[in-house]
Amino acid sequence: MIFYFLMTPIILFVNMLLLVIVCKVLCVLVLLPILLIKWRKFYSRKREERQQTGTVVGIFHPYCNAGGGGERVLWAAVQAIQNKYSDVHIVIYTGDLDADPEKILNRTEKTFNLKLRPNIEFVYLHGRKWVEASTYPYFTLLGQSLGSVFLGIEALNNLTPDIYIDTMGYAFTYPLFKYIGGCRVGSYTHYPTISTDMLKYVYKRIATFNNRRAIARNPFFSGAKFLYYKLFGRLYGLVGSCAEIVMVNSSWTEDHINRIWKCPLKTHRLYPPCNVEHLTELPFLSDEEKGDYIRIVAIAQFRPEKNHPLMLRAMFELRSIIEEEVWEKVKLICIGSCRDAEDEGRVKDMQDLAKYLALDNNVEFKLNVPYSELVSEMQRATIGLHTMWNEHFGIGVVECMAAGLIMVAHASGGPRADIIETQEGSVTGFLAEDEMEYAKVLASIIKMHPTERNAIKVAARSSVNRFSCEIFEREFLRAIEPFFRSKQE
Repeated sequence: MIFYFLMTPIILFVNMLLLVIVCKVLCVLVLLPILLIKWRKFYSRKREERQQTGTVVGIFHPYCNAGGGGERVLWAAVQAIQNKYSDVHIVIYTGDLDADPEKILNRTEKTFNLKLRPNIEFVYLHGRKWVEASTYPYFTLLGQSLGSVFLGIEALNNLTPDIYIDTMGYAFTYPLFKYIGGCRVGSYTHYPTISTDMLKYVYKRIATFNNRRAIARNPFFSGAKFLYYKLFGRLYGLVGSCAEIVMVNSSWTEDHINRIWKCPLKTHRLYPPCNVEHLTELPFLSDEEKGDYIRIVAIAQFRPEKNHPLMLRAMFELRSIIEEEVWEKVKLICIGSCRDAEDEGRVKDMQDLAKYLALDNNVEFKLNVPYSELVSEMQRATIGLHTMWNEHFGIGVVECMAAGLIMVAHASGGPRADIIETQEGSVTGFLAEDEMEYAKVLASIIKMHPTERNAIKVAARSSVNRFSCEIFEREFLRAIEPFFRSKQE
């Protein structure tokens, strides 16, 4: 009797708990679908009420005015759509609030040598801070991904397109635009948000720019981060597979996307557009025409993953293995675009590091240079330098090779898989991993006979036609053609 008296409140509590759980499950199973249906109908009405007529293509690129390789792909894709589908209305979702449409299009022409028709609508997004890494000191990948959903909702509320193409890799927006917005969804992925390489480095407790030393040294934190990455990877695979057409920029990216998204039948490898047509026509300058300096050009945005410190450390090592009179003629020109104050701060850090290593007389930084000056710098240089680990492709690598530079890139990612050939008899460039390897390769190129250098330049230049803007336009239009065919039907 006493036992029954004691168990009664426990039984009542368990029953109440089960009742609450059942009610919540019913709410999820019944109310959530109703809300989703009503939400989708809301955006269907917005599509019917919009002012734009015909097919509307919305391209999601919150940093459309950044001036990097990703932006070259964006504007080349816009130009391709304009050339084939003149009646299509193109909308760019951007967070560049400080740049009006005229300023953005002028910079595009100046930076990429692309002339676009002005019939492009810009939808300005005020919530770009939700996709910025600085907003999330911890759980950055998850924070940025969930933040992109909020930014996507802002984009949908402003204008609901018929076709949605993401050109920055914000995969968490795909279910939103597909199931809520009722759009056809396509993507161009430059770099997977998470890759099996990242998992490997966390598992092996190796410190990198996205795996801080404090975490790498601690087995508990490393284990927790590995679990977090595994769970995030599963979620990333689910949302990524919602895209109907998947375009990737290299075989390295294709391999990782297919492993995580598991959608090889709808994945297209589409190399980024590289302005090789113009660059391959540049005449090779002799050492005498280039002047007294041995110029090494590094083209890369000033972002952490581009690893500019490795360039400077390689230069420091180079000084110790070549003669002093030769060293005095060596000059590294770091050319890149700055997106914001953080990028400018990184440039200042690199300048300070150059002074610390006593390289300030041999290193020069050039920011946001016009395309004409970039071409001039490439033509006057002898060597191209690229130090990013697992670079997803490497537009700068290709363009340097087209311009006649001997390229030295990191032995990973796109440069190793798709661009540079190092086999004897067909050398188109060189690969290295650490500062000492880079220094030795640079020294060997500097000491090469001009005839040997010229043979590598010719081989490199003849290998880059497969990355031309013309091929990109043709393959891009072929990939997205099903979207427009279904509209016509």
